[in-house]
Amino acid sequence: MVFGVTAVLTLAFVLWGALGTDSLADASADALDSVMHNGGWAFVCIASAFVIFALWLAMSRYGRITLGGEGEKPEFRTVSWIAMMFSAGMGIGLMFWGVSEPLNHFTSPPPGTDPADNGDRMATAMATALFHWTLHPWAIYAVAGLGIAYSTYRRRRRQTISAVFAPLIGERHANGGVGRVIDILAIFATLFGSAASLGLGALQIGSGIEELDWMDNAGTGLLVAVIAVLTAAFIFSAISGVEKGVQWLSNINMVLAALLALFVFVVGPTVLMLDLLPTSVGAFLDDLPGMAARTEASGGEGVAGWLSSWTVFYWAWWISWTPFVGMFIARISRGRTIRQFVGGVILVPSVVSLIWFTIFGGTAMRQQESGTDLMGEGSTEGQLFAMLREYPLAGLTALLVMILVGIFFVSGADAASIVMGTLSERGTLEPSRLVVVFWGVVTGAVAAIMLMIGDGGSTALDGLQNLTILAAVPFALVMVGMCAALMKDLRNDPLILRGQRGEEAVEMAVIAGHEKYDGDFEIRIGPVSDGENGNGSGRGKGGRSGGPGGRGGGKVPVGDGRPPQRAGT
Repeated sequence: MVFGVTAVLTLAFVLWGALGTDSLADASADALDSVMHNGGWAFVCIASAFVIFALWLAMSRYGRITLGGEGEKPEFRTVSWIAMMFSAGMGIGLMFWGVSEPLNHFTSPPPGTDPADNGDRMATAMATALFHWTLHPWAIYAVAGLGIAYSTYRRRRRQTISAVFAPLIGERHANGGVGRVIDILAIFATLFGSAASLGLGALQIGSGIEELDWMDNAGTGLLVAVIAVLTAAFIFSAISGVEKGVQWLSNINMVLAALLALFVFVVGPTVLMLDLLPTSVGAFLDDLPGMAARTEASGGEGVAGWLSSWTVFYWAWWISWTPFVGMFIARISRGRTIRQFVGGVILVPSVVSLIWFTIFGGTAMRQQESGTDLMGEGSTEGQLFAMLREYPLAGLTALLVMILVGIFFVSGADAASIVMGTLSERGTLEPSRLVVVFWGVVTGAVAAIMLMIGDGGSTALDGLQNLTILAAVPFALVMVGMCAALMKDLRNDPLILRGQRGEEAVEMAVIAGHEKYDGDFEIRIGPVSDGENGNGSGRGKGGRSGGPGGRGGGKVPVGDGRPPQRAGT
């Protein structure tokens, strides 16, 4: 049922886009404007709440819980885990926006800010870019991924988003109609989010082809051909399996991306980049409360339009990607503790994003400041190539960018096709190849159709992007429900319950000792000794409830003559 309904909805959308392009564009634009105006505040609040919730879980007693059986080891090496997670989460986005976003905020500072000089402009631009690309998006992914990983590997449920809701709505509803609706929405959001990413990647590769003078104008036909090649590549990677496909591609891409960043770091304004690292972190931390609380009512003229183009747009965009990125992160995180999971998912990619934006954004801003008009390049996808044009080996680096964009998309899209296959087949960890291939082909077809009806321009993806964001509206509520369901599960986790029983045993022993021995007693945790009697000391029923490591044999004298107390930890 999940597969059939989603396939029908997808076909209906494709037909609508092919037969009524203007109607689709108008309807999605109107709906998006309404969501941004009436619900923008909700996205702002929810995104910040996810950051607080995820970090609190990592620092709390729940952080010790393993996403799997007790003592289970991680399935992937840490380096490969981080590389796969980063490629699937936002690799292609960093290639697309690493130059453009800081450059945009440098030339047009966010409303409500008033940078005094170019140095302040750079700091504000970097703080805003980091706000959109570090803690908040990865916290959104972490919440979803953690809920799915815990439900699947700790509670042994099906690997679906609907299964996470079992503690709230019961197994029957989670496996029934309500659960199917949740999974259908997940597949639908995943499909269009991945298709939009494919379209953006094709546009940037087309810009690279023009940069290399291979073609004067990368028209729709070429872009469709690029989509076809990328689609075939990610389908092949997907059916080869996560271990063989995604891991191999992600490791290669991490090395290539590091080489590109190192090249720009060496030939670009190195001292400026080093200066920007602490400056950007300081500006981000200083501006974070204001940026996190910025709504239509909190700023001056133009705030509403700016938010809809940037912050609220990003939060909705990340949430629309949550089904497949969250499920993929869960898929590769078995054996990690919650503390390791949150630290890896939020902090490590945030540091990588900081370094990436500092190198590429800092270089672009310095070129703009020095008189090279990158903003006049005319297209977002062309600004990275325009920046690289100012340095040696421009042709080679342009080719490297195209390869990176292609591999970033392939590693993310095959993750998406695997996730859609998993959701279609009721949570199986190894979906059938036929289903994975079907979703891969459909993803490529949707992206190609949207490019064709838009004549290959940037407007080709407007309707698709709008619908992807609209799909985030129900998912924002779904994610809030996932947080509630996860907390209910965690409170009843075996590790937590054992700790609570140990606390209760100690409390009972202390109370019994005061009542029986009038405050003159000791609690002893150690092996049982025959002939040990209660000559002034009490062992009681709680004396052998030491929990793990309770054979340490220590003594805790508590007979100080005070009234009975309840002992805590």
